[in-house]
Amino acid sequence: MKHNYTVLLFVFMLCVFAFSVVFPLAGKRLKKSGGTEKKEYLIGISQANLLEQWRITMNREIEEEAAKHSDLRCIFTDAAMNTDRQLEDIRMLMGYAIDLLIVSPNDSDVLRPYISDIHKKIPVIVLDRDIVGEDYSLYIGPDNYRIGKTAGEYVIGLLGEKGGNIIEVCGRPDSPSAKERSQGFYDALNGTDNCRIVCRLTANWMQDQAEDRMKEYLSVTDTNIDVVFAQNDAMAYGAYSAMQKMRTAPALCVGVDGLDGPKGGKKMVEEGILSATLICPTGGRQAIEYALRMLRGEKKFPHSIILSPSLIVNKS
Repeated sequence: MKHNYTVLLFVFMLCVFAFSVVFPLAGKRLKKSGGTEKKEYLIGISQANLLEQWRITMNREIEEEAAKHSDLRCIFTDAAMNTDRQLEDIRMLMGYAIDLLIVSPNDSDVLRPYISDIHKKIPVIVLDRDIVGEDYSLYIGPDNYRIGKTAGEYVIGLLGEKGGNIIEVCGRPDSPSAKERSQGFYDALNGTDNCRIVCRLTANWMQDQAEDRMKEYLSVTDTNIDVVFAQNDAMAYGAYSAMQKMRTAPALCVGVDGLDGPKGGKKMVEEGILSATLICPTGGRQAIEYALRMLRGEKKFPHSIILSPSLIVNKS
């Protein structure tokens, strides 16, 4: 009998240990601070994809900002452009008893009812792609229409009185940010007679697709191209590479994102690969700032924060 009790005790302790390993983040999270217990907050971050450098930068900024606060921990997930997977990611995060959700939706329409339900339980911050309605705590995103319009105004100045032919390289056709950037760009050019969009290529935010689409277009046209406006820097570089490889007279290239680093838009402007880029803020740092304000009990904050772009040009 004593042996049986020993076995049962061993099994019980093993189960407790296993639970603590598999679910280390569940339950109350309290930590000692100066002799007193201090709440430790857990934030779940559901990212639409990490195929774009801009989104990788968003996650890095969230991580860097969160690291400044000892009472904050983050869990990151990557949906890899799959909405069903993102729903599973969000369910998993909720299973970890997160205190707040930061989500950058892959498909805002599909996620809307799920976000609405979660918002009844915990605060939700939506990044980049807005969700129809008000069933979330805060939306933070770039002013995509203004990005497109600013790019268009810059291109008009770049081409001058002579004008010229323009190719627009667009992101995903179902992406609201791609549509808004196109609309702003079109509206800027609409008041001119000599600046013409001769072709719109779809490259789904990807550098390799932009290069392929540009090569295909150049192989079937003899139209002279003066400017390429791409809705992100990766696609701008893809278009630039295609022109280099096709030995075509290089057009001036304008991109969007303006990221730091050796392969970022700022460096490409500095090296003369891009004529200009627009800095598109990710909102990652602001998300953590407002998340902490919510978690610490603050009630007054805006329902949406729209981040303005800034233009970086090659001055040489």
